[in-house]
Amino acid sequence: MQQEADLLPSATGMGTVTLKVDSIAMMAEYYQTGLGLEVLTESAEGVDLGRKNTPLIRLQPAAGLRLPSQGEAGLFHTALLFEDRADLAATVLSAAQASAGTFVGSADHLVSEAFYFADPEGNGIELYFDKPRDTWQWTGSGAQKSVVMDNVVLPARTYLEDYLTEDAVTGQTQAAAGVGHVHLQVGDVQTAEAFYVGILGFERTAGWHGQALFVSAGGYHHHMAMNVWNSRGAGPRKDTLGLGEVLIHVPAPREVDALAARLAAAGIDRHSTGAELRFEDPWKNRIRVRAGSPDGGIAQPA
Repeated sequence: MQQEADLLPSATGMGTVTLKVDSIAMMAEYYQTGLGLEVLTESAEGVDLGRKNTPLIRLQPAAGLRLPSQGEAGLFHTALLFEDRADLAATVLSAAQASAGTFVGSADHLVSEAFYFADPEGNGIELYFDKPRDTWQWTGSGAQKSVVMDNVVLPARTYLEDYLTEDAVTGQTQAAAGVGHVHLQVGDVQTAEAFYVGILGFERTAGWHGQALFVSAGGYHHHMAMNVWNSRGAGPRKDTLGLGEVLIHVPAPREVDALAARLAAAGIDRHSTGAELRFEDPWKNRIRVRAGSPDGGIAQPA
């Protein structure tokens, strides 16, 4: 069983997801017109997009790299969390209209309501709203405690009819959004659990028939997930388009130091500047942990 000192703090949250992209212009246009994000900074090194001055997605130019194959490790989706259903519904509508054929499904997960898309270069996107935390159900206790999630039919058309408002469509009530969780493709779930739970200090919150793992800090349903649905047996990533880096925020430098010590004890290469720590998971997905919270953004439900 994990010791409390080896756990990530309850105030842990997800930060900007960096994507390596072939066409900065095309991708920036999609994230602006489809997802309603604003360009926050723009330079030769990339474009930062977000809402209410909170960076959510960073597009990093990587022309010439190939697209990853479906079976490689890497990004499954970046999940953007919305404060209210009307804003979620408006974004679902604009995303569906921005690029034909990019909507790939929807589901009521019992803890959340989610809609899935793929951006023009094939990176997965989840747009979701969290149901109140006091409605979530848990089973088991201790290390066996799991949040109850499912895939219940959630018709997109009905959802829009129920929650879409004119103010949300016109952007007059556009609220903040945040990166709620990041879902990865990995080679095997056991190795993922040993790394993300055993070393990083997330807690396991759910599994899925040995094919997926969900982990979080502070009792959230999940900050990160890993699955093998397309990628069972995948080895370390090559340099491709797609996921560049996942940023995780912790409250203070002492949590960065504690994580650095756990990585060192496990023999994992890392680079520390004191305020932040950079390293790779077993599939060479780049992770950065930084002390401090992102500016603005959306708080996960208490």
